[in-house]
This record gives sequence, C-alpha cells and structure tokens, in this order.
Amino acid sequence: MARLGAGHRPGPGGPAIRSRTSIPTAAEASAWAEVLVRRRLLHAAVLAPTGQWLVQSAPEAPVRVLDGPAAMVALAAQIQHHTRTKRNRTR
Repeated sequence: MARLGAGHRPGPGGPAIRSRTSIPTAAEASAWAEVLVRRRLLHAAVLAPTGQWLVQSAPEAPVRVLDGPAAMVALAAQIQHHTRTKRNRTR
C-alpha cells in the first residue's frame, strides 16, 4: 500500500490525490505513454519532433494531437480516472 505524505489524509473513497507542484517533463510523458500503450488503454502514442504527441485510442480511431508533455500526462490522468470510475461502478 502506498504511503501518504504529510498533510494528506485519505478521503471516503481512498487515498487523497496530491495536486501537482511541477510541470510534467518529456520523460514523464513518455513513461505514461508507454504504460498506456502496453496496457492497451491507447492503441498508439508517438512523440513528434515538434514536442507534440500523436495519440490514437483504437486502430480505426482518428489521430489526436496533444500539445506536449502536460497534455499527455493530463490524458493519462483522464484515462486512469475513467478506468477507476468504471471499475467502481461494476462492484
């Protein structure tokens, strides 16, 4: 079980979510992209030379363009939230 930092108390639904205090890096965005593709939560995620991310949710889905690391990390958070919410509804 993960430990909570000082000042963070679990809420009724589990551990408290800490807010970000730093801007996501390219390395962090790459790590999240790799995890999302490996776990088949995204079909593809490719870093473009411009620093933008090209993502595709399914083979036949349109390609979305994300504006950098912060957008990729935000997408990862959105997918994670959706996955957890869906899992809790089926319990």
